[in-house]
Amino acid sequence: MRILYIDIDSLRPDHLSCYGYHRQTSPNIDKVAAEGVRFTNFYCSDSPCLPSRTALFTGMFGIRTGVVNHGGDYADLPLEGPGRGFRTRVAMESFGSVLRRAGYHTCMISPFPNRHTAYQVSFGFSETYDTGKGGLENADEMYPPAQAWLHANGHKENWFLHVNFWDPHTPYDHPADFGNPFADEPIEPWITQELLDQQNASYGPHGAHDVPGYDDKLPPIWTMGVGHVRTLADAKAHMDGYDTGIRYADHFIGKLIDDLKTLDIYEETAIIISADHGENQGELNIWGDHQTADHITNCVPLIVRWPGLTEAQAGSMRQALHYHLDLPATLVDLLGGSQPAAWDGASFAADLAAATDAGRDYLVISQGAWSCQRSVRWDNWLLIRTYHTGLKDFPAYMLFDLDADPHETANLAATRPDVLGEGLRRLDAWVGEQMYRSQRGDPFWGVIAEGGPLHAKVGSRDWDAYLARLRASGRSHHADALAVHAGRPITT
Repeated sequence: MRILYIDIDSLRPDHLSCYGYHRQTSPNIDKVAAEGVRFTNFYCSDSPCLPSRTALFTGMFGIRTGVVNHGGDYADLPLEGPGRGFRTRVAMESFGSVLRRAGYHTCMISPFPNRHTAYQVSFGFSETYDTGKGGLENADEMYPPAQAWLHANGHKENWFLHVNFWDPHTPYDHPADFGNPFADEPIEPWITQELLDQQNASYGPHGAHDVPGYDDKLPPIWTMGVGHVRTLADAKAHMDGYDTGIRYADHFIGKLIDDLKTLDIYEETAIIISADHGENQGELNIWGDHQTADHITNCVPLIVRWPGLTEAQAGSMRQALHYHLDLPATLVDLLGGSQPAAWDGASFAADLAAATDAGRDYLVISQGAWSCQRSVRWDNWLLIRTYHTGLKDFPAYMLFDLDADPHETANLAATRPDVLGEGLRRLDAWVGEQMYRSQRGDPFWGVIAEGGPLHAKVGSRDWDAYLARLRASGRSHHADALAVHAGRPITT
């Protein structure tokens, strides 16, 4: 089997037209979806980038490996100690290594391992190619090495090619000649001027008041969007940038598909399209970033087109709950292998071949680089438990009915204590179970002991500069509250 895995950074499913988005962002992805199976409740277990891809390629939750942050001790795998063999256990049991032992030639085309010094992601790959710009590559720079590899190797059997596109990730810097495909198209009606006014009265890096991060100054490379979302026109400018990034990546995905057809291997190639995490576009007052353990940041698309398997289910959708680390378990299952005992994944291969939809009863999803949060996703509910806010305006508990409120605008924690209690019981049970398997205790408490998540560490240069920014922009009361609470959820 030939397998092409397309990994699109910061891609949220509800901004793809094949998932019902009102803008035509993804015509080429849509064609793959029409021939395969789409998953609507597919979540990265850990966010953002480094924790997500570490969990995916090691097959283990971040609470077990300890990799939950973007810096500090909890951005690295723990040392294996005096019992370490010639090769590390994690390397031998990585997704890439399992594929190689199954007889697959593996190749990764991505700057990610060097961007985050995350070499555990590339463990087991026969070839790796770093495009060299640390994630600032546009799709026109990612496509040529992928095209070259396919033309050199595509005719061979049993390969796995991972291609990483970055365009939906900020900065929105697509080539000017590509234009804005959505210049005349409206944004979704859930974004109102009242919402923007509320967000501008609040605070937080990458919020409406400070879109690029800790101020409202867009770097020169950021060619689409605005630094401060004051009006609906500003919101549209920002959203157009994100959606154009999706459309630009989609354009080059179309070229990869054309290459498969030119090589006469399209019909025999499995195509998988997913992402490391999503991207908040106004939800929870986050614009163009991934700072939470919520539905928007952690839910990612999954589209699987598998020759000889998905034809009878072409165009169908699966709504059951799955972790992204269930994908390696599924692929190993489909290839006739067995996953390592240490993996946390559960195969959903049967759901690809038949009209079944059997997922997990609930998920626990985490964020440790911008805030420290764990959330429980079950039925129509999402409970977010905040341990460290970073620099955001988060209470200890947030509860959302995703059926009625998919953009998380109404916190029901105070009005539905019954549901809140049910979610907390599930969370406590899950954490308790994982503690027996964790390699170094609960990593969140380690992150908090270091001062908090890398991107919002108490007392850091960014923290101090942002408090000064709040005071200079007429929001001194927020700075005072942050200084007192120092990352603890603000309850008053």
